[in-house]
Amino acid sequence: MAFKPKSAAETKARDLGLALARIAESEGVPASIGVDDLRRASPRLTPLAIGQMVRKQRDTVEATLAERGLMLADYADQGPGRGMEFTIEQAA
Repeated sequence: MAFKPKSAAETKARDLGLALARIAESEGVPASIGVDDLRRASPRLTPLAIGQMVRKQRDTVEATLAERGLMLADYADQGPGRGMEFTIEQAA
């Protein structure tokens, strides 16, 4: 099997998944995580990038969480300037 380099979007989606996992593990599961918490954990994840990663690379984000025994239970996007919120739970 040949090595296939990851795209920038896949790398950023993995970063988002890892940031969500780290925050959830430190706060305790289930965890409600807002965009401000994500920005503190990983400053390169802008709100625009976070929204795009969830919409376009959701499988990568969920796979990254699954590696840590977690799952994305809920995602709410209130629209521009209103915030996003993720609910992370233990994988069943």
